[in-house]
Amino acid sequence: MTSGKFDILLVDDSQEDVDLTLHALRSENLASSVFVARDGAEALDYLFCTGPHSERSFDYPPKLVLLDLKLPKVDGMEILRQVRADSRTKNIPVVLVTSSREERDLVSGYDLGANSYLQKPVDFEEFRKMVKCLGLYWLVINQPPPVLNGKSQPAKQGQ
Repeated sequence: MTSGKFDILLVDDSQEDVDLTLHALRSENLASSVFVARDGAEALDYLFCTGPHSERSFDYPPKLVLLDLKLPKVDGMEILRQVRADSRTKNIPVVLVTSSREERDLVSGYDLGANSYLQKPVDFEEFRKMVKCLGLYWLVINQPPPVLNGKSQPAKQGQ
């Protein structure tokens, strides 16, 4: 069970990729709080506060979801579909970070509402640079919509 706030939800079943991502984020001081889901079902439980995460509050959604496509139990596209279909999660930035080079995955990801699609570099240094750039953009530079009571708030007229 987790009830704390996490800046990033990292969804990946590859321990090597998880370790590289965490190392890159932490070495750049971009995210001290990362929750790692090892399969799609765990990611959905975390995002929707169900199962072992039922005591987690929608008041603290992750600021960013880093989502692999090829996952056990529930694939990344289905996670993205469910995230975008729910008003409580639809505005959470979702970056697909995958080794897939399939054009259909790229097109499907954007069609389902992915904010970005990145192919995992094979080279460690290139992987680190990619994670650094995406962390800087999504956690430091990007201005997300305000979240109150687990829902993104629409802008008031004149703002």
